Amino acid sequence: MPQGRLFVVAGPSGAGKGTLIKELISRYPQVWLSVSATTRKPRSGEKQGVQYHFLEDQDFRDLARRGDFLEWAEVHGNLYGTPLDKVVEKRSQGQDVILEIDVKGARQVRSRDPDAVAIFVLPPSVEILEERLRGRATEGEAELQERLRNAQEESREKDDFDYVVLNDDLDRAAQELCAIYEMESAVVQAAKKENRR
Repeated sequence: MPQGRLFVVAGPSGAGKGTLIKELISRYPQVWLSVSATTRKPRSGEKQGVQYHFLEDQDFRDLARRGDFLEWAEVHGNLYGTPLDKVVEKRSQGQDVILEIDVKGARQVRSRDPDAVAIFVLPPSVEILEERLRGRATEGEAELQERLRNAQEESREKDDFDYVVLNDDLDRAAQELCAIYEMESAVVQAAKKENRR
């Protein structure tokens, strides 16, 4: 069975990665979204294994030491990582997999899998990003300022990605992300047909 493709969607916190991915998956339910592990505490309404696999610091570090993450990094004072086993399993079943991760994690994934499709979601401006972060009211002022500083640093790396999606209009940005998915899937299907000849 042909292996599923790996799609990496990265960008600053508050850029709208999750919202765009939800839209893509609603149109292409065959795409499997990997659920990351984290040591941060659950926010209101978050459920174990749905938004994240919430782990204690030592448990996370033990998994990382054993090589059980496709990628992992410390972001905003917490650890985040992509469990490797499920990604391998889904791709081996021919399913496309999408990761919603940070820029550091995207770098690690691309070094391990150069064929991964890397997509950077860019917020329209720092001001709008700050407005979005304040609107969700999940961080204190110090953490919010740290996220804004990190966003500016992360945005400098956008040119290292295969695609950049400017999330200035949700419908247009979702259409663009879906078009990228369709195009990359078509390229692979065409190559597979050519190889079968």
